[in-house]
Amino acid sequence: MKVLRSLILILIVSSSNTLWSQEPVLTKEEVIARALEENFGIKLANNNVEIADNNQGILNSGYLPTLTGLAGANYDINDRITEPENGEDVIQNGIENNAYNASISLGYTLFDGLGRYYNYKSLKEQYDLSQLEARETVENTILQIMSVYYEIARLSENVNVLEETLDISKNRVTRAQYQFEYGQANNLVVLNARVDVNNDSIALIETEQQLRNTKRDLNVLLDREVNDNLFAVDTTVNFVSDLELESFIDEAETNNVSLLQIDQDLEISEYDIKINKSGYLPVVDLTGSYGWNKNRSAASAFFPGSTTTRDGFSAGVSLRWDIFDGGRTSVLVDNSKIRYENQQILKEQRETEIRRDIANALGNYRNKLYILNVQEDNVRTNLDNFNRSEEQYKLGRITSIEFRQAQINLLDARTSLNLAKYDAKLAELQVLQLTGQLLNVEL
Repeated sequence: MKVLRSLILILIVSSSNTLWSQEPVLTKEEVIARALEENFGIKLANNNVEIADNNQGILNSGYLPTLTGLAGANYDINDRITEPENGEDVIQNGIENNAYNASISLGYTLFDGLGRYYNYKSLKEQYDLSQLEARETVENTILQIMSVYYEIARLSENVNVLEETLDISKNRVTRAQYQFEYGQANNLVVLNARVDVNNDSIALIETEQQLRNTKRDLNVLLDREVNDNLFAVDTTVNFVSDLELESFIDEAETNNVSLLQIDQDLEISEYDIKINKSGYLPVVDLTGSYGWNKNRSAASAFFPGSTTTRDGFSAGVSLRWDIFDGGRTSVLVDNSKIRYENQQILKEQRETEIRRDIANALGNYRNKLYILNVQEDNVRTNLDNFNRSEEQYKLGRITSIEFRQAQINLLDARTSLNLAKYDAKLAELQVLQLTGQLLNVEL
């Protein structure tokens, strides 16, 4: 029978029905590749990594000398009255004086108690930490995007199921009308069939709207045209083998991004202690400069005008040692040690939480797989029941209401199977994220 063959075909190829779609298929690989390039959150994370990379460079290390240039000019004009003890007053108007100067200075810190060295090392660790933070952003974003992607896949399959259900209901209306015309059924059977068509149409329209909305959600995450709904997704789902999953769990504490970040924080806190301890040691600075000065003064009543030019080099070395700074350095060292201890406590706490989260996620994943297997068996059972009900309905041995119930049962079973399949996959992705393998396996 045509309807039965159609149902069996859809059941067999339900995981790859997008191949029959006229819309281009947006694959998982394409989605992830575009997310890495266009997602707003990932872009911000990459910019933060670039900032950290700039901070760890030699230009921010304090190891390079400083070179400063200065220049200036002064001009003044005055009126002067000189009153000698014997003789007449000397009046001078518009007396001009000029002064020019220029210098260039070189400064270099020869030794600062190793604070500069440990700060440079700390900046390297902060760069590594920024990469881990970017990785965490990528993992969270990929998990979010794949959740939306698989929701599109689920709704797409549900649309196909509802379309088949609507076709069956329409065929029922046609059959009921023929039966009514030939006096084999009353008008109530026709009306019931039309009501079922309306209900199935509403369910299909609502699901199609949900599908369009979810596609828009994916477009926003990928920075695509928001209203571009002319694409399909890959509905195939593959699961990681149990053996491979167990190996991921065994290595979770060395791959989990949260734990790796705490390890980096510990390294940075350890360098902070050493940086603050550098305050106990002296600072040695080297300086050098070249200067040029020129002064021109106007003649006075008793002295002729003159111009003086002076230039030369100078160099020096200075040592500064805060033998006692009021206890400030000691407080900084003590506080940095406490912060390091806090990081160790946080690491122990996070390790415990990660073990719990993995156990919960793994249990949830296995439950979802069990539900998936049960739903697959449930679909087979309901398909067989629908097949038998259809035969009985055509022979007039069951009512249209009983046939409709078999149809609804099959619809519920197939949509539940779709939900179970993608729930299981998302549960697996959560396990992979917690074990630090989300970006290392095929999704």
